[in-house]
This record gives sequence, C-alpha cells and structure tokens, in this order.
Amino acid sequence: MPRTTRPHKDGLGTSTPSPPGYFAEQALLGALLSEPHRLPDVTGISPDAFTTAAHAAVFAAIRALPAPAPAETTDHAAALAALRARPAAPGPGEHAEHIVWLKKVLAVAREQARGLTAAHLHALISACPTPRHAPAYARIIEAEHARRRLRTAAERLAHTARDTSLPHPVPSTLAEADALASVVDGIAAVFPPHSGSLPRTPVPPQEPPHDGEEAAQEERLLLATATARPAEIEQMGWLTAEDFTLPLHAGLWQCLTTLVRRRSPVDPVTVLWQAQQRGALGNTTDAREVLWFLARPDVSAPYLAERILTRSVLATAHHVGRRIVAFTEDPADSPYQLVVGSRRALAELTAIRTRWQQATSPATGPPPRTTPAARRTGPAPTTAAPAGRLTRSPRPCR
Repeated sequence: MPRTTRPHKDGLGTSTPSPPGYFAEQALLGALLSEPHRLPDVTGISPDAFTTAAHAAVFAAIRALPAPAPAETTDHAAALAALRARPAAPGPGEHAEHIVWLKKVLAVAREQARGLTAAHLHALISACPTPRHAPAYARIIEAEHARRRLRTAAERLAHTARDTSLPHPVPSTLAEADALASVVDGIAAVFPPHSGSLPRTPVPPQEPPHDGEEAAQEERLLLATATARPAEIEQMGWLTAEDFTLPLHAGLWQCLTTLVRRRSPVDPVTVLWQAQQRGALGNTTDAREVLWFLARPDVSAPYLAERILTRSVLATAHHVGRRIVAFTEDPADSPYQLVVGSRRALAELTAIRTRWQQATSPATGPPPRTTPAARRTGPAPTTAAPAGRLTRSPRPCR
C-alpha cells in the first residue's frame, strides 16, 4: 500500500497524512509502548495501516515480541529515563523487564526503519493522552486506512479507463471496477453504512472525452446510418442518449428512436423536424449542417453503436473513479458515507455494464421482432452494402 504524504512530519522527517490520523497513530503506539498488555484489545489493523515506515516498524515490532508482565509497566517516566540512558543495560528494579522489552522493540523496529531512536519512542509515549483508549485509536487508524485503500482502488479504476494502450480496455476496466467493489464490501463489513448517509462532497464535473473529435465523428456516422436504415435501430435497445458525447447527437438519437417506435417515416427531414419539436437543435445549431451529415450513411449501425457504447462505458468508469477519489479526499466523509457514496457511484457503472454485455454477448433471449420496419421516404436501402463500405456485426470491443 503506497503511503500518501502531506506537509506534517514525524520525528524521522517522514511526511505523513492529515494530522488526526497521524496523531491517532502516535497515540496508539505510545499506549502500546507504555502498556504492552493492551495489544490484544487492538484489532482490525496491521503494520500497513500506518502512514509512515517508522510507525509501521514500531507496531510490527510490538506485535512480534512477547509483552512484559502488566505489573512492570506502571512507571512510564522511569522506564523512559532508563531507555534513554547510556550504557544501554538497565539497572535492577521493578521496571527492568519493561525496559528490556522497550530496547528489544527499538532494535527490531530499526531493522525496518534504521533512523529510529530511543528519543522517537519517547515522543510516541509522550503523545498518548490515555493508554486505555488504545482501541479507539486503532479504530481511527482503521478508518483512515480504509479511506486510503478506497482511494487507491478508485484511482486505479480511473487510470485504467483512460489507458489507451490496453488491448481490451473495457474488460480490463470492469475488472478494476470489480476490485474496487470488493474493497467497498470489505470496508462495509467493518463499518456498516447507515441509511441515508450520503457523502456531502460535491461531485466533480464530467471530463470531456480524450478523443472528442473521433467520438463526434462516429456518432454522426451512426446517426446517418440509422436514418438510412431505421430498422437496425430496434437491434440497439442497449444504446441510450446518455452514451453520446454531444447533446445534439443525444437529442437526434432520441428523435430517431421516437420515430421508429411510432412507426413514423424516417429520413433526414423528418428527423430534423422531430429535433426541432423536442428542442434538441438549440439556438446555435445550423439545420443545414444537420441535414448534411444525416444524409451520409457509412458503416454498420450496430458496429458504430457498439463503439459509442464502449466509449461511454470507459467514460462512466473514469467518472466513477474520480467521484470516489473526491469522496476519499474529503476528511468530513466518514467510512459509512464512503461506503454509501461508492456503492451509489458503482451502481451507475453496473447499469451501463449490463447494456455493454447485452451489446457484445450472443443473443440469449427471444428472437428479434419481425414487425414491419419503420417507413421512410425516398428509396429503400439495399440489402447488400455498397462495394468498399465497411460492414461489421457486433463483437466484443477491443
């Protein structure tokens, strides 16, 4: 687990995250160093839950060494004084066993964090307000560790969704989404969410696609092809207006599906008129330009629709990852809110994932409808594609 850094520094000069979690780490280690018999009360965390190498090394050493008897750990000041004294060997006294144990902890911890000193252990013990509150400190550390784990998984999802080098981007992205969902489930098992406890963090705006011009071109080709061959629209029930990158194209797709559903004539003019009636054109859209690209069909409509849906899946996954990262970066969001907000975000990805599976999987349901295709004005489309045109049937996107 990578350790995130912030300006605050510990005694070794190591950067640490936000102060509340950092101080809880100090308090817990101080409690266990001063009263080692409280270690069995500390559950749910391991060394990787700490934000600095020094803290992780000290905790690992405490867990690895048998604790001295509780009666030997009452006078913390005397033990600290002996720990810092030179030579290293402690003198006789009722705290000798505890002093020896502290020196062993320091020696073992130094194997992982060579800069540790007796003064550092002294600072940890001094930073603990109340050793008996060790379980509460551990719970804080567990919550902050859960936040970092969730952020790492969400960042990996967002990065994978934008990784253009992947041969199969959608399956890879959905695998990261599954890994993120597993992290959320693990956190929910420890911090069961309360009903209605959504994060208060503002949702980051949707980022534009990295290949915006290519996306717009494919959308225009789909709209033109669907206008020329409206019967194919019924094969693409898994594509929705939300999958388009431009509002105009989303509106035109809604117009096409509406005309087909009504069994109305479909051609560039009727689509343009329907768009005007629905307010999809806007004040700045040139109707002549819309007519121009609607009259130029190209490749197979289902193939283009699959391409558009694939881009929409990746954009949704990227946005979901960024949303969850934003939740984790808001310190006011509790673990319960992180679980609820993350599940709500992942539900959006699950919905479009289902449509992608419908588009790319062999048909398993009833056969397609055999009702007459929507009427259109002008010449009927030919059954064979013109020579030189690319025709493709739906297949898993690569």
